[in-house]
Amino acid sequence: MNNKDNIKVILATDCGSTTTKAILIEYIDNEYRLTYRGESPTTVEAPFEDVTRGVLNAIVELEELSGRTILDGETIISPVKDGKGVDIYISTSSAGGGLQLMVAGVVKNMTGESAERAALGAGAIVMDILASNDRRQYHEKVKRIRELRPDMLLLSGGVDGGTKSHVVELAEVIQSAKPKPRLGINYKLPIIYAGNKDARDAIEDRLSEISDLSIVDNIRPTLDEENLQPSRDKIHDLFMEHVMAQAPGYKKLMSWTHSPIMPTPGAVGEIIKKIAELEDISVIGVDIGGATTDVFSVFDGQFNRTVSANLGMSYSICNVLAEAGVGNVLRWVPFDISSEDLTNRIANKMIRPTTIPQTLDDLKIEQALAREALNLSFIQHKEFAVSLKGVQKTRTISDTFDQSMSGETLVDMMKLDLLVGSGGVLSHAPIRNQAARMLVDSFLPEGITELAVDSIFMMPQLGVLSSIHPEAAVEVFNKDCLIRLGTCIAPVGKYIENNLMLKYKIDTKDEILEGDLKTGEIKLINLDILECSIKLNPEKGYDIGAGKGVSIDKKIQVGEVGIILDGRGRPIHFNKNEAIVEWSISTKEFN
Repeated sequence: MNNKDNIKVILATDCGSTTTKAILIEYIDNEYRLTYRGESPTTVEAPFEDVTRGVLNAIVELEELSGRTILDGETIISPVKDGKGVDIYISTSSAGGGLQLMVAGVVKNMTGESAERAALGAGAIVMDILASNDRRQYHEKVKRIRELRPDMLLLSGGVDGGTKSHVVELAEVIQSAKPKPRLGINYKLPIIYAGNKDARDAIEDRLSEISDLSIVDNIRPTLDEENLQPSRDKIHDLFMEHVMAQAPGYKKLMSWTHSPIMPTPGAVGEIIKKIAELEDISVIGVDIGGATTDVFSVFDGQFNRTVSANLGMSYSICNVLAEAGVGNVLRWVPFDISSEDLTNRIANKMIRPTTIPQTLDDLKIEQALAREALNLSFIQHKEFAVSLKGVQKTRTISDTFDQSMSGETLVDMMKLDLLVGSGGVLSHAPIRNQAARMLVDSFLPEGITELAVDSIFMMPQLGVLSSIHPEAAVEVFNKDCLIRLGTCIAPVGKYIENNLMLKYKIDTKDEILEGDLKTGEIKLINLDILECSIKLNPEKGYDIGAGKGVSIDKKIQVGEVGIILDGRGRPIHFNKNEAIVEWSISTKEFN
């Protein structure tokens, strides 16, 4: 590995299920910047069945755009010599369906959830959670394991020194199933055991013959402690050794890279964590795709990721309609349309999932659906990103008769500093105002929140880079990856129609702008500057982050869209039919 100070030219690729994207990052004028980007169809499937073909094609496009020689035949020149080649090459991948993992835990909402958090944080898609208390019969569990054929299985259960019998029973279910992996017939299924250390011998007796068993530290060593990192690290290692090694051409690709290949969602999680850590902020990131929506969050240093596998904008668009309901989608459509017409249009999209909207009305319907998909995914995320269940909180005398269990969401929207959107419907919205509105309407930020979108979805590559060169990754993330949309200001308090919520004073250095915000209003203030100073004076009973009625005076990002003042309440009050049209006009959504 090159010394970090010697890394001046970086090549990074992301091998997606359909497209392989390559970027070139260079050290120019004392800073790291994205200089060129190329892409090519992914070549995992027939007729090529070799992922490196797509990678080489994407690199060739980079060579043509940049004028830099990177390849010598089919070899990446490294390190840089005589102005040719790159210093390091890194890659991520979700080709072949990504990492599909099954989780088994003794108690579903305790060790099962902890194991799920470990798997999701490593970038896996969790296919199912088996638990002793999930009410399925023994034979049903065996059948389920055989049907799913995961890439990997994570088994957890019991605190260290606690009862062994339940986790051993789960191991016996797995033993009876004799599970086979999805890819490759010549190797055993990787199983990670991360449960009660006293049960390790019994687990080994039952699973070592039928699987490639790895034993790591307990995910839940005590009731009030969660230790996810050893499991996440092992999932990454096994993903490389087993899953990736079975995919066509990956062994060759692995020999080219200077750092282990990471699952694409796991890499996105890494850059979100790094940004939160280095800038000491709370962050939510979302990637809305054709079939799934991933939500990432960091609050108080705790990272969580969820995958909504049935909520997407192409292949699973009908699922969005079914889960949200026609009425909830219609409330976001700013023109008259019947339920039947809406359903038919969405059904047409289901038939041809890769088509993009051809008319403005089609675009408005797609963005209405996106709001519901994002909101439903976020609700799932909040339900999952919770404090540890099963732990009694410290009580005061006043709490004695009101003892509750933990399991409260860690997601506090008033603490949120940065909301980042990614995925076609957000990153490629024709007008940036539309992306800002979709983020605000779906996530309902409170107080003062900066809004941004990933311009060309390079967060995966930057996630891998952050493990080697965090400064370079963060620099490119802030300067080339993020498009800063602006800032949302949303007071929280009792909703009383047409009630004064706050007064504001904006100092642009050239002029002072003053005004107020009433309930039911949404205002857009667009300024031709990057940031400004703002003083906010909330009325008694309204909070913007410092407490009810407490003023805030600070600098905020103006961005490409501007400052959005949102007085529609939390949740949003749809108090009249024409409101959505008024909101669209106020925020210049379709201007």
